[in-house]
Amino acid sequence: MAHTEIILTTNIPSLGAEADIVKVRRGYARNFLLPQGKGLEVTKSSLRQINHLKAKRAEREGREVNAAEELASKINKLKISFTLETGETGKAFGSVTAKDIHDRIASELKLEELPKHAVVLDKAIKETGDHEVSVKLHPDVTATLHLKVTAPVVAAPKAEEADEDGERKPRRRVTAKS
Repeated sequence: MAHTEIILTTNIPSLGAEADIVKVRRGYARNFLLPQGKGLEVTKSSLRQINHLKAKRAEREGREVNAAEELASKINKLKISFTLETGETGKAFGSVTAKDIHDRIASELKLEELPKHAVVLDKAIKETGDHEVSVKLHPDVTATLHLKVTAPVVAAPKAEEADEDGERKPRRRVTAKS
């Protein structure tokens, strides 16, 4: 298995970030990374370019952290409430899932770039009350969302309707048989 070292010029999630020197198979480097401009061969001249790539990477990561911190401050201030249907015993029929919370945050703050798996939830919320949910926006930035789950107010069941004279009305029409 022939490997070669490549300097990445862009962030590739499965491989590394820009300015990283990674070992990859020659075919992957020759057929994908180099033609697409996502990597450079390790040479004396390309090693000099690493400083420029590292500066570009630091600038990008700084912007990402600042944007994540701004979003975290907005999420920390946000209070969201959900209503869960419950039975007579108080047991919930449904649950509040991470996707529900993600969709509500995105709609409340009018966001499109919130990562899909940002909401960290061990299991779906099935109990009413106040909950705190962590939202991981960046590897270094985590926000805490305050969530309130309530049950809808159900009116007491009506007693069977009675006539003016106190007799019970039949539920269905009774017909006389001949």
